[in-house]
Amino acid sequence: MILEEVALPAADGSALRGDLALPASVPVMVVFAHGSGSSRHSPRNRVVAAALRKAGMGTLLMDLLTEREERHDLLTAEYRFDIDLLSSRVVSAVDWLADVPATRTLGVGLFGASTGAAAALRAAAERPARVRSVVSRGGRPDLAGDALARVAAPVLLIVGEEDPEVLRLNREAAGRLGAPHRVEVVPGAGHLFEEPGALEHVVRAAREWFRRPGGASDAPGGRT
Repeated sequence: MILEEVALPAADGSALRGDLALPASVPVMVVFAHGSGSSRHSPRNRVVAAALRKAGMGTLLMDLLTEREERHDLLTAEYRFDIDLLSSRVVSAVDWLADVPATRTLGVGLFGASTGAAAALRAAAERPARVRSVVSRGGRPDLAGDALARVAAPVLLIVGEEDPEVLRLNREAAGRLGAPHRVEVVPGAGHLFEEPGALEHVVRAAREWFRRPGGASDAPGGRT
C-alpha cells in the first residue's frame, strides 16, 4: 500500500495537508475528520487508520485547519467548534477524491472524532451520492444540527460507557437521524478510549461498518 503526503485544496483557496494511502483490496476510502484541537497526527485516529489499511481499505488522514489557523486556534480555540468551516473542509476532501483518477470510483466512508464527527455528518448530508457510511468515535453529532435529518448514509455512533454526557448527546442525535444507524456503547470506556481493549473495540466496529457493501443494513432507530 502506497502512503504519500498530499495537498488538498479547500473551497476558500487554502491548502490542507493530508496523508493518503490507496486501498489494497477493499474499494473504500475512509476520510478522517479529527476532533477539537487535534490534527491528522491524532494518535488514536492513526491507530484506527492503520487497522483499516491492514484490512485493505484506503485512508485519508487530513488537517482540517491550515498551519496559520492551527496556531491561532491553539491560542483562542476559535476554529475547533466552527462546524461550518470544518464540514466545508471535509466536503472539499470528498470532492478532491472524486477528481483523483486513482480514487474517483471508490466508495467513501467518513470517520469523525469529537467535533470532527459533526463535520463528517454535515459533509455526508452535502454529498449523499459520494458518502456511503459514517462512523463517529466519541463524537458530538448533536453539533451537526439540522443536517442530521438529511444524512442518507448509514451512521455508527461509538461512545464510551463511562462518558455519560456524550452518550446522552449521541442518543439524542441518533433520534434525529433518518438514515440507518446504531449507537455502539463500549463497556468501561471513557471519552478518549484509553482503557485496555477500548480502542480495539472501536477498530472492530468501524472496520465492520465500512466493509459492508453499500454501508450498514440496520433499520433507522437501530440498537443502542
